[in-house]
Amino acid sequence: MPYCIVTYDVGEERVNRVRKVLKRYLNWVQNSVFEGEIGEGKLGKCLQELKGVIKEDTDSIYIYRLELQDNCKKLIVGQEKEGVFNLIQ
Repeated sequence: MPYCIVTYDVGEERVNRVRKVLKRYLNWVQNSVFEGEIGEGKLGKCLQELKGVIKEDTDSIYIYRLELQDNCKKLIVGQEKEGVFNLIQ
């Protein structure tokens, strides 16, 4: 199952709605950043929901897909957000 990192930059009035959609599918790791394993079907459903929330002419969502999670290392500088599971090691 692919591992995804999702970042977003949306209008202030849409931030909470975007965050709520992403929380249903991925782990919230930092302001405007989510990550986790997600299948193709769920990713497609998530994207459909997000498209219903954002304004595509002004907002942006970046999705980084890692097919081989073992080839990626994560370095955290500072405080790691509590309660986050299923992260890149």
